[in-house]
Amino acid sequence: MKRKTAGEGRIVFVTGGARSGKSSFALSEALKITGKKAFLATAEATDKEMEDRIKRHRRDRGSRWKTFEEPLHIARLMEDIDTQCSVAIIDCLTLWLANVMMSGLDTEKETDRLMSALKAMRRSRVFIVSNEVGMGIVPENELARRFRDMAGMLNQKVAAVADEVYLVVAGIQVRIKGEEK
Repeated sequence: MKRKTAGEGRIVFVTGGARSGKSSFALSEALKITGKKAFLATAEATDKEMEDRIKRHRRDRGSRWKTFEEPLHIARLMEDIDTQCSVAIIDCLTLWLANVMMSGLDTEKETDRLMSALKAMRRSRVFIVSNEVGMGIVPENELARRFRDMAGMLNQKVAAVADEVYLVVAGIQVRIKGEEK
């Protein structure tokens, strides 16, 4: 991907397995874009390991990024990010979906809100990171199967509106949608 400049509203969807290199790829590509940078983190520090992970990610990103920690209402932030930043990363969509499901919010309404916000992006390039959870075994319980199915449908919706889609496997990204500019 060549160097991009501000003012190019595009959606880049990055999916793959856990620890496949999705976030590293999105960060690397986003750093090539000039201007203000936003990182929208959906994780919550619910235990010591996650707290340490979040601290490590903050440190790794450094001061170049304005970080928004929002586990549920990411659609609300999208308009502000679009007017203030050249590039944004949402990491990660599957954590967001789990948060929405566990909070009792209506997942379909929240997904619709997110899709509307993404379609309205005009200025910022937005990298959306999500896990591809449907390539493994069928989960043994109803909640896990429901999550897997909903994550698959959410990923399909985001990929449909995305300008570019990448699958990352073992640290190697493969473009599966979009043309090189």
